Amino acid sequence: MTFPETITVEALDRDPFPIYARLRDEFPVAYVPAVNVWFVTRWDDVQTVTKSPDLFTTEAGASPPDKAFGQPNILSAEGHDHKALRGGLEPHFRPKKVADYIEALVAPIAKDYLSRIQSKGSAELMSEYFEPVSTLALARSLGLEDIDADTLRRWFHGLSAGATNFENDPVKTAANDAVASEIEAHVAPVLARLRDKPDTSPLSQMLHFGMPEGESRSDEFVLPTLKVTLLGGMQEPGHGAGTTLVGLLQNPDQMTDVLADPDALIPRAVTEGIRWVAPIGTQFRIPVEDTELGGVTIPKGAPVTVVLASANRDETRFENADRFDIHRKAAGTATFGFGHHFCVGRWFAAAQIEIALRVLLTALPDIRLASTDPVPFSGWEFRAPRELNVSFTPNDT
Repeated sequence: MTFPETITVEALDRDPFPIYARLRDEFPVAYVPAVNVWFVTRWDDVQTVTKSPDLFTTEAGASPPDKAFGQPNILSAEGHDHKALRGGLEPHFRPKKVADYIEALVAPIAKDYLSRIQSKGSAELMSEYFEPVSTLALARSLGLEDIDADTLRRWFHGLSAGATNFENDPVKTAANDAVASEIEAHVAPVLARLRDKPDTSPLSQMLHFGMPEGESRSDEFVLPTLKVTLLGGMQEPGHGAGTTLVGLLQNPDQMTDVLADPDALIPRAVTEGIRWVAPIGTQFRIPVEDTELGGVTIPKGAPVTVVLASANRDETRFENADRFDIHRKAAGTATFGFGHHFCVGRWFAAAQIEIALRVLLTALPDIRLASTDPVPFSGWEFRAPRELNVSFTPNDT
């Protein structure tokens, strides 16, 4: 068997980066039977696929998000549907708009959750801080005001099971379907209210953007993209923040630099953290014809995943690519994708991570890992610390 045929889902979940490195070196475009997709792993090839909609379409129909969340959704729609779905979300997540509201939205939530841990002297930050802050900020931003953090985190983990189900695991399917039904039931009355009384929230805009006066889109049109947005908007900020903090805690000299100049260096740390371990690892495409790439021919209609996390470790673009280094020369990243399907929430996610880290590090400057054991990460499609146990000097201020 060739190397790609020996790759397992378990090995990818445990640590995909050695696998990606070997693929980039020996099999940059390769079919991986364990997940039934072609992997594209080099920076240049990832850009080619994502920036060539005439060669590679997102209208797959068979991607895990399509099967889990339904269609049309913003990840796989093209043409009119994609314009309508993106048009409803994009105005709220443009850089200048985000700058207007992000501090007032995120900082109070972050300070609330910080207040629950800072007197204890220790915490598991993924469940006690980063994930609650991320899920609540995203929900409030969308216009979902009455959902608690525990429910949102449960929704996230159920949706994540569906979105990563390349192997068609029935347990993952069941977890996704249960949560998806719960989301639909909860959101239906919200959409009904917004249909009659529109407001400025993204949920309302998704219903009404580009529609003739007095008309609106159906729940069935909006709900798949809402599920995608709930998943991605919770994943990137919360898990990206945890990963970035791990990078800083494992490199005390860089943490010292950040604490000395947080305004300048927290944004750089965030950019580096989500390059080092991309929270969302891939994007899905389908070739419209037999297409040669990386020395092989991908058949028409074959499922292709461009591995953003691998492109971010490409040695031809990033020196010492496996190292977390906030001082590396800026070179751009693949984290949020490329082309017309780049992540609509990229500025929201980055700003949210910056605020969550600033609030935390300002209050707990002596924060440190609670153990010398490696921080446990898992996942290849969605990768993050499973736990982030830290210690610090307790305080009540």
